[in-house]
Amino acid sequence: MNTSDVLRQRLHNQKLSSSEIENPADVVRWLGAVQAQDYGAAKWALALRMPNATHRQIEEAFNEGRIIRTHLLRPTWHFVVPEDIRWLLELTAPQVNRRSGSGYRMFELDAAVFKRSNKVLTNALRGGKHLTRAALKAALNKAGVAADNGVRLAHIMLRAELDGIVCSGPRIGKQFTYALLEERVPPAKPLSRDEALAKLTRRYFRSHGPATLQDFVWWSGLTVADARHGIELAGEKETRITPISNRIKNLCHLLPAFDEYFVAYKVREGGLGPTIIIDGKVVGTWKPGAATITRNLSRKLNKSEQRALAKATERYLEFTKQ
Repeated sequence: MNTSDVLRQRLHNQKLSSSEIENPADVVRWLGAVQAQDYGAAKWALALRMPNATHRQIEEAFNEGRIIRTHLLRPTWHFVVPEDIRWLLELTAPQVNRRSGSGYRMFELDAAVFKRSNKVLTNALRGGKHLTRAALKAALNKAGVAADNGVRLAHIMLRAELDGIVCSGPRIGKQFTYALLEERVPPAKPLSRDEALAKLTRRYFRSHGPATLQDFVWWSGLTVADARHGIELAGEKETRITPISNRIKNLCHLLPAFDEYFVAYKVREGGLGPTIIIDGKVVGTWKPGAATITRNLSRKLNKSEQRALAKATERYLEFTKQ
């Protein structure tokens, strides 16, 4: 496959060139996980992969718990669907903890401290409570677990997420809350390690391919050995790409920061900020504003491309109003 074929295939598999998906949870389910440390950008990433998404629709899916936001795969937040969160944590949390080890040690956070902090958080949230980070900081301090340092607190909450103690709750206004995972997420059938590896591998390659082993290692946070094993378990049929024949000219997207179209690959053409692409190729960057956007193009666009960019801009601005 040449470069244009690869980009066209990725646009198709990532549901950017066409999509039949009608709800945000199904977008997350298709992609496996969606990087979401920038909450607003992540919501737009989901909207791009739906034909008629509204801002309110995605916000409601999050607040109602049909989309969960937590740390897994890599040391950052991701959107996942409830039925996937437990097996994804079991599979990927050990690697995230290893990569976070220097931070734990810097703030003198060891197994004993995490045992205490997890107990405090559990007690504070039990009974269906949804509390902000500020409220949980107060509870930790009151129980003798120092949490005034913001970075130390972030590591405490990170570990609680990785241990399956807490996950996202509904927002209160614009503030995020935490909930107990066992209360927020219905029980699901556990998977063996091999079942989880095969499932994650299939999810990645069907939605992000064509991709390499190193791409999968980067995205999943797995070791090379585990990623290879996952590919073996999934089988060639599940990881091989069937070329598509459709070609849509001058397809333009305003990709948000950390969009899966770039962040899911070890080697990427674009950066991780808001990026303008046409037919899968970078043509500039953009910055969202209150009622318009600022664009910085890297080349002159022809008239057809200008119309495509205007349409993409209109789509984004309409989404922000809904």
